[in-house]
Amino acid sequence: MPEKLKVLIVTERFYPEEFIVNDLAAEWTAGGMAVDVLTQAPSYPAGRLFPGYANSFFSSENWKGMNIFRFFTVTGYRDSLALKLLNYLSFAFLGTLAALVKARGYDRIFVYQTGPLTLAIPAVVAGRLYGIPVTIWTQDIWPDMVYSYGFKKTRLLDWLLGLLIRFVYANCAEIFVSCEGFGRRIAEYVPGARVTHFPNWPTVVPDGGAERMPLPEGFNFTFAGNVGKLQNLENILRGFALAVKQQPELKLNIVGDGSCLETLKTLAKEGDIPGVTFWGRHPSHAMPAFFRASDVMIVSLSNTPGLNLVVPAKFQAYLAFHKPIFAVMNGEVKNLVERHGIGLSADPDSPEAICDGFLRFYFSSQGGTDNFSANARRLLETEYDRASIIAGLRTRVAAEAPGR
Repeated sequence: MPEKLKVLIVTERFYPEEFIVNDLAAEWTAGGMAVDVLTQAPSYPAGRLFPGYANSFFSSENWKGMNIFRFFTVTGYRDSLALKLLNYLSFAFLGTLAALVKARGYDRIFVYQTGPLTLAIPAVVAGRLYGIPVTIWTQDIWPDMVYSYGFKKTRLLDWLLGLLIRFVYANCAEIFVSCEGFGRRIAEYVPGARVTHFPNWPTVVPDGGAERMPLPEGFNFTFAGNVGKLQNLENILRGFALAVKQQPELKLNIVGDGSCLETLKTLAKEGDIPGVTFWGRHPSHAMPAFFRASDVMIVSLSNTPGLNLVVPAKFQAYLAFHKPIFAVMNGEVKNLVERHGIGLSADPDSPEAICDGFLRFYFSSQGGTDNFSANARRLLETEYDRASIIAGLRTRVAAEAPGR
């Protein structure tokens, strides 16, 4: 009987934090791979430790047959840029120490990169030292994401980021990207790199139940997910304020937490904007009730070159519920929405255009959104099938392991 393929997953976020890598790791383990995880103490999104966890220098636990090796994390980063940067640096340094101790003997190192590319440093250092092939699944593209957060592009910063990007990707045997546009950007830094598109699949799916969250009476738009700077929700609120003056039936639900939540609440209160409900953060198992009760789902990001390449994970979840999508963003998602006829889009920089989108959905609600829903179902089945994507990832990872 052949020995199990041993894979070490390096990730900034893992269970009990809710990310797609949890599902991937569990499926690989159930399918016969020996999977372990190297990560930090769980603290996302609030920036504080989850109940029951200690911020130890190093600890371990077992979840669904996997060993999870955890190391110290810097907390308090949600409301502090300095602490956020320190969190990134801490992961790179402590993660490298932990990887040098734990990575020896694995057939493959797999990096789930959401957020900072610096989290791949422990994997590529250990991979080079121990001769282990490294695969990275890139969810956020650098340097674009750095500048999207407001960092000024200088010659020195651009040079330093370029060094990091080349170091990481040049030391990966394979590069998987969650969004097709990422491949073109990576090729600018590492020409000839082996890049394959593996999109995310829906992590929130219909659970067979019929429960619906008691949303306000009216025509309900819902945004679900991280409530941060990049989500451009201030412009969403401004556009909604214009629309609700014309149609009081419109309702806006914001489900989630993040660094901009209090700012949005203040904006809604001071602007006396009716019809807005802030639901706070809810666990993933509660989200189907929100989705079922909503008429239209909102996906939004600020208008920057890097973000225009991104397909947020919530996009696939919205498709799973066959909901019309209001894309308040440019780039990849706007193209998908318009090309496949699954909703409407609006200029993310224009509250007036966003207002028009709210009203167009409302006036097309008498049967006009049925085609959107049918097209969403078709796109989900052809492009974002969970079983096919997981199997494809597994096959490629297994094929790259030396001696197999």
